[in-house]
Amino acid sequence: MQFGSVPTVGVDALTPEDFLLDVREDDEWAAGHAEGALHIPMSEFVARYGELTEKAPEGGRIFVLCRVGGRSAQVVQYLIGQGLDAVNVAGGMQAWEAAGRPVSDGKGGVGTIV
Repeated sequence: MQFGSVPTVGVDALTPEDFLLDVREDDEWAAGHAEGALHIPMSEFVARYGELTEKAPEGGRIFVLCRVGGRSAQVVQYLIGQGLDAVNVAGGMQAWEAAGRPVSDGKGGVGTIV
């Protein structure tokens, strides 16, 4: 699947072992996120790029999420330009939640997508 010219997968293609990168802003992340995802807001992404390269599996695929898929598509384009294997998650966290995947508030409770 493609989102424009960006490689895209559906939430149903993700496994618990996949490396997730959430590029939503801090307030969105705090409200609810996928447990275990790395959070680097798109607005800080270039400055914090080193955090991703430290934590992402070497040579592994990076699955990028935002709320619905627009911001994550832009980040995927950037990552591909850096030579990384990255794909956009279609529908973002809204699709994640709709698919019944767990959403955490980071405090042991159930989160929500804003």
